[in-house]
Amino acid sequence: MDNDLLKSASTPIYYYDADLLRRTLEALTTAAAIDHRFKVHYAVKANARPEILSIIQNTGLGADCVSEGEIKAAVNAGFPADRIVFAGVGKTDKEIRLGLSYDIECFNVESMPELEVINSLASKLGTVANVALRVNPEIDAHTHRYITTGLSENKFGIPMSQLDQAVDMAHSMSNVKLRGLHFHIGSQLTQLDSYILLCERINDLTEHYLKQGIEFEIINVGGGLGIDYNDPDANPIPDFKSYFELFHKNLKLSQSQEVHFELGRAIVAQCGSLLTRILYIKETPTKRFAIVDAGMTDLIRPALYQAHHKIELIDDNTENNCTLLKYDIVGPICESSDVFDTDVELPQLKRGDMLAIRSAGAYGEIMASQYNLRRLPGAILDNQ
Repeated sequence: MDNDLLKSASTPIYYYDADLLRRTLEALTTAAAIDHRFKVHYAVKANARPEILSIIQNTGLGADCVSEGEIKAAVNAGFPADRIVFAGVGKTDKEIRLGLSYDIECFNVESMPELEVINSLASKLGTVANVALRVNPEIDAHTHRYITTGLSENKFGIPMSQLDQAVDMAHSMSNVKLRGLHFHIGSQLTQLDSYILLCERINDLTEHYLKQGIEFEIINVGGGLGIDYNDPDANPIPDFKSYFELFHKNLKLSQSQEVHFELGRAIVAQCGSLLTRILYIKETPTKRFAIVDAGMTDLIRPALYQAHHKIELIDDNTENNCTLLKYDIVGPICESSDVFDTDVELPQLKRGDMLAIRSAGAYGEIMASQYNLRRLPGAILDNQ
């Protein structure tokens, strides 16, 4: 980080390293080139800052969107409409009409009632909607229960028991073109075993439908590849090579089929940090608190998911010694859950010191709120 750039920053503020983002994208596209059928879409929900989107679309990725706002942001950033896929369990009629007007690549359909609505709206507009059926594959991704999406109790996707009916329904509709199957089993997956199970489930399904004379153009395996929140400097770029090699090795598809990926966190998380300054050091008989000017309104992941982010002192003076003390890093929000981490070992801190909360480029700024009528955090893009 450029300390001179940070000294004048009004905290809390997000800092993005554009150079790291570009190196991450280069590693991703190189690894994905193992198979000509692999097409990567960026999950816009991870970070929709326009400058970030512009860098990503320049790499040639498509966009994975879950709302009208995300579709518009992707189009405004230069993503071609025919490389935009639209997911989400609760698409409104207005959002569906918008996707149809842009002639997007694909609607990832989450239920049979949604399929009926898409067909009806497409009919009224005199067009045909490209769709993929999102399947709930009933695979445990072994991640936080709030970001698990592939189990029977989750709201996402069409149950396996109803898939044949949904396929038949899609094929019977005159304003829907069934192009593929879509899967997503969860987020922040650091063990790849669950993806092997997903490949096996996909292979079983594709074989099942081939026997009926049905070959899907697109198999969308979702995203979910995790990052190293504990040591971002040692692992700034995820192991894309192993990730794409796994699907290349384990998926049994024809050479004419496309495999779509929807990666978000793995692309942008490590390039972003939340910068915050210490307001007060408060000591009690049992705790030492560093109260900072950032809160759960700026980065909600620790409060919502009990997520861990590495916290570092940005030391621009020599007064801080090497003695480590334990601090609870807490924000100013009127909620007991407004805690970034507990018992963090840091050099002795004082009012005005700046801290960096690392690995916050994904699901950080995009999830910020104005609870307590706080202002939204700003952003710095370095190495543009």
